[in-house]
Amino acid sequence: MNIGIYLYDNAEVLDFSGPFEVFSTASRLAGTKDLFNVFLIAEQDRPVMARGGFSVNPAYHFANSPTIDVLIVAGGVHQAELEKPVVLHWLQQTAANARLVASVCTGVFILAEAGVISSGPVTTHWEDIAELRQRYPALQTEEGQRWVDQGTRVTSGGISAGIDMSLHLVARLASDTLASATARQMEFDWQSRNTALGSLEPVL
Repeated sequence: MNIGIYLYDNAEVLDFSGPFEVFSTASRLAGTKDLFNVFLIAEQDRPVMARGGFSVNPAYHFANSPTIDVLIVAGGVHQAELEKPVVLHWLQQTAANARLVASVCTGVFILAEAGVISSGPVTTHWEDIAELRQRYPALQTEEGQRWVDQGTRVTSGGISAGIDMSLHLVARLASDTLASATARQMEFDWQSRNTALGSLEPVL
């Protein structure tokens, strides 16, 4: 199962490294090397300078990215991404073929701008709730949630909340047992209970 994490200059480091660690650790613990094949994707074939001067070499870029089953969009200083037709088009195409799309923190702004998420319940970093409501009034923006799962679209709060959401996705895509074991291995206090929004069927 290919898990592609999209990042860009000034992306929040834990927004992409947290989910990466969750899925790579889950695969290791499951004893199935390719249970989750997680990788980072950028727009271009060059290093990405994340927040704090953290330089990252994504495995793929738009021109050579493999098929993605689960697309995750990191948050950060995202405003420039909203004005890139190439990025928005790639997200539209990739999301249309993915089984599940998720965002961490302000990554939801990018998905909303691309039209990948256009309605229903979502969440983001507490500091950006008001702006999300103002910019995308058709969305039902939830406060006080670590993540919001609306089936094939999942959004999380800020930074460390992306780890909680990713563990939730491991539970959905594999099992609660594997998700709990992954959290324990990471010595992470997983907030595994969140507000349920409707009856959710397994994606895979």
